[in-house]
Amino acid sequence: MEATKPVKPNNSGSNVRGIKNAFLVIIACFIVAVCLFLFVFGHPSHFNLEGIDEASLPSSMFFSDINAHPNDLVGTIFKGGVIVPILQTLLLTVIVLSVERWIALRSAKGTGSITNFVKGVKKCLETNDIAGAQALCKKQKGSVAAVVSAALNRYEEMDKNTVLTKEQKIATLQKEVEEATAIEMPALQQNLPIVATLTTLGTLVGLLGTVIGMIKSFQALAASGAPDSTELSTGISEALINTAFGIATGAFAVISYNFYTNKIDNLTYAIDEIGFSIVQSFAATH
Repeated sequence: MEATKPVKPNNSGSNVRGIKNAFLVIIACFIVAVCLFLFVFGHPSHFNLEGIDEASLPSSMFFSDINAHPNDLVGTIFKGGVIVPILQTLLLTVIVLSVERWIALRSAKGTGSITNFVKGVKKCLETNDIAGAQALCKKQKGSVAAVVSAALNRYEEMDKNTVLTKEQKIATLQKEVEEATAIEMPALQQNLPIVATLTTLGTLVGLLGTVIGMIKSFQALAASGAPDSTELSTGISEALINTAFGIATGAFAVISYNFYTNKIDNLTYAIDEIGFSIVQSFAATH
């Protein structure tokens, strides 16, 4: 019996675009969040400076020891304390990675409708028009088309192969679809685990800020004599602002994660559907 020749996979890597190093995104978001906190939210224009020499104030309230009351929501956010830039970092990271996933999954989807592409490939397979199916893949592009193109290339190789049995050819086709899918899947799911982590982390950090703010409020109430209204309001502001940022971060991360997970599931279903059709078409015609 003649020895079978090993068949090498045709795929070399995924074509899905995306940010490979999410750590750099987090660092950039942290720098932006700190700058916003110091020079935007902490600017003296957002605080009531009555009776205070404004000329003696620095450019940011962060470097000032005065207990000025905020005039607007921006100043109130600054009163949230040092936890605010951390929460802003988490929220900005979720937003940036969500936009990044949107761009990546659009490139993975390709240039046209996935549903129409699947129907077109199936129609070509019914007439054994492999060249037509390959033309559709070149036109569609994206992850689904890449998997289908790899499977069709292997289809043509198995069609010309006179060494392997029919069962071996079918197994080789199935393996090709699995390998091509395995190459694409990590690129589709990239950075989503970070978004999933932020769904919980954002809420927990917000809760931490809330607890710190409430501790300051109770310290003001426990002070000897009349409670310091400024300290009391600062503690309450810190608690509420951190709660709001934590909830917003967690909610946005949950929505983003579930939305993109559903889109990936749809792409995976399309890949499985066409892969099954290719294998069944080969089995039926050989």
